[in-house]
Amino acid sequence: MTKAFAKELATKNIRVNALLPGLVETKFAKALFENEMIYDYIIKMIPMGRHAQPREMAGAVLYLVSDASPYTTGTILVVDGGVLA
Repeated sequence: MTKAFAKELATKNIRVNALLPGLVETKFAKALFENEMIYDYIIKMIPMGRHAQPREMAGAVLYLVSDASPYTTGTILVVDGGVLA
């Protein structure tokens, strides 16, 4: 969807990008953190061996919304501690 919208809206000078975060300590992921068995299973799949804090997504988002990325569109920026590496 990101790539399709990026192509469709590029002529209107609208950039479309996405952030693909790994496990981040948020209210949304609370159930994963509360279940020790699930949490331990997930952490073993993350090469960095830990989950992220919301602030660790900020730099990636800042890049995508800033003037530093005027020619970036259709990008899916993966910030997942190495899971998809």
